[in-house]
Amino acid sequence: MKALRLIVPAITLLAAFLATTAVSFATKEFGKKEGKPCTTCHVTAGKKDLNDTGKYYKEKKTLEGAPAPKK
Repeated sequence: MKALRLIVPAITLLAAFLATTAVSFATKEFGKKEGKPCTTCHVTAGKKDLNDTGKYYKEKKTLEGAPAPKK
């Protein structure tokens, strides 16, 4: 029972870490795929907040027809 109390939180933390790590790698892959800088879709480079272009890309999986990023 004591081992279970330690294992469950450890697995939860590991899963959360892996989930956030996968997201950051995916963002770099999208940038390379599209040939655009991070700030094309993100409000600030290195942050998760998406601008209107990023929200469009997330939904449509393409930048074609996306609103131009605001500066």
